[in-house]
Amino acid sequence: MKKLIAVFALSIAFVSCNKTTTETKDFKTAYVDTSKLMDESAEAKDIEEKYKSKATEMEAKLKGDVARFENEQRNFQANMQKNGEAWAKQKYAELSRIDQQLQYAKQGMLQQLQSESGKEMDSVVKKYKQIFKDYGKEKGYDYIYGTGESATVLYAKDSYDITKELIKLINNKYIDEKDKPVAKEEK
Repeated sequence: MKKLIAVFALSIAFVSCNKTTTETKDFKTAYVDTSKLMDESAEAKDIEEKYKSKATEMEAKLKGDVARFENEQRNFQANMQKNGEAWAKQKYAELSRIDQQLQYAKQGMLQQLQSESGKEMDSVVKKYKQIFKDYGKEKGYDYIYGTGESATVLYAKDSYDITKELIKLINNKYIDEKDKPVAKEEK
């Protein structure tokens, strides 16, 4: 009796394992190299360029203040002995305060740029996720994995790589949106 139960259990296990392997053959899967996608995305490149320009503009605004500060430092060193110890202490404290203000200004600008660009990039990533989802449904994929800097796939055959297709799709959508005339309400 025990042998009959063991044979029955083994046959059920064999059938269920066999069923799993047949189901796996029906899975359609692919992956996207997210690093490459972001490097070749026209929209991401535009955002990066926009913030490089903003950083250059912000640096130019501070450049004059930094030049004045450096000039004051040189004058301080040249006049330190001439004007006495009391003057030197007072001027040194003033220069330290100005230096600290310049450092805070630089940090503030960097934080502002990082915050603004981060929000825009988060918006792009959210849009891309929706595109991946729509693309996956349209093409009948069961799974689309992501690789790149935050890799979720350790290995996949190159034949499963759909990165180029999605880059083309994303760039075309971005160009279409960019070229779309702006409605009067949006202005």
